[in-house]
Amino acid sequence: MQNANLKLVTVFGGSGFLGRYVVRALAAKGYRVRVACRRPDLAGHLQPLGNVGQIHCVQANLRYKWSIDRAVEGADIVVNLVGILAETGKQSFDGVQARGAGWVAEAATASGAKMVQVSAIGADENSESVYARTKALGEALVKSANPQAIILRPSIIFGPEDDFFNRFAAMAQLSPVLPLIGGGETKFQPVYVGDIAQAVVKAVEGDLEPGSVWELGGPEILSFKQCLERMLEVVGRNRLLVHLPFAIAGFIGQFAQYLPGAPITPDQVELLKSDNIVSMDSQSDGHTFEQLGIVPASLATVLPQYLVRFRKHGQFEANRGL
Repeated sequence: MQNANLKLVTVFGGSGFLGRYVVRALAAKGYRVRVACRRPDLAGHLQPLGNVGQIHCVQANLRYKWSIDRAVEGADIVVNLVGILAETGKQSFDGVQARGAGWVAEAATASGAKMVQVSAIGADENSESVYARTKALGEALVKSANPQAIILRPSIIFGPEDDFFNRFAAMAQLSPVLPLIGGGETKFQPVYVGDIAQAVVKAVEGDLEPGSVWELGGPEILSFKQCLERMLEVVGRNRLLVHLPFAIAGFIGQFAQYLPGAPITPDQVELLKSDNIVSMDSQSDGHTFEQLGIVPASLATVLPQYLVRFRKHGQFEANRGL
């Protein structure tokens, strides 16, 4: 039986990759969860994550303020997970990651709800990447409307439904070569999706200081090249890793951005020109996983669990890089 005294958390973007883990973690803690997403009819996979009546979905679109206000009404806590890696149709970086995030914060403030905003390491108002600039603008708008909002900035997130390791593993099944954009030197700090979900829960439960900003990365700092090498080792394939200069990758992205799934865009190429790791400022502030009491999972522990479907039987040979 549903406990009417349980707090209600509205989760924007709850039907996405990170969202399903956040919803499940919140439900496990006993919260009632209202999932606000553009297509509630496609979010049926969330219902089994909680008890009967504990999780329900409502239609909301960050481009329309009225739908945000409706989704937030009556909530005790609001979590915004919405972000896009490429613009499609009317889903623009500015509309979703900046203006939309600000509207969510305004609605939370008007309802007296606490706010948790999931942004990204690399959010920078001076970046050449529109993605990074709008992430930073979204943070600023959230802080302006709701100064007590907690902001979490994860590095690249990995897990069973991720769009990074899965994409390159699928590519490795068909192609004898994989591209090392910019030489593959960009540094990442891959972080497990379940660990980010636990950090969100701690923010919701009040374990994080109001108004604080947390940068969250996994236990290892790896280059783009090393990430691909780890993936290839897990799937047991030998593929040539070929240096693709930023200029050429950007040119390819001009055309590839219009293909289904947008395999690469010029803006993503710009993102790869900057490292995606926890900053020294965040480390000195103590706003990292260690202070949260979360021991982040490693790639070596998790990656084999979900890339097994790509694995080639037989002996693996060392990868070669150019």
